[in-house]
Amino acid sequence: MGFLGIPGLSFSLKRAVGVTKVKQKIARKTGIPTTRQGRQAKIGRSVSKGKFGTALAVGIVNSFLGK
Repeated sequence: MGFLGIPGLSFSLKRAVGVTKVKQKIARKTGIPTTRQGRQAKIGRSVSKGKFGTALAVGIVNSFLGK
């Protein structure tokens, strides 16, 4: 049950204080998501599109070769 036992009604202190809005503004300006899931998704998209895939592959190969 939510706030005062009314179904569908909930209360968020972070949202009331304004923390959520500040985090959203930071994420929009920097382009970096503030949630772990969002950051992982962004990194996954970048790797799959090849932006960092080549550098990552070179780094992994070099770590195995000891260079």
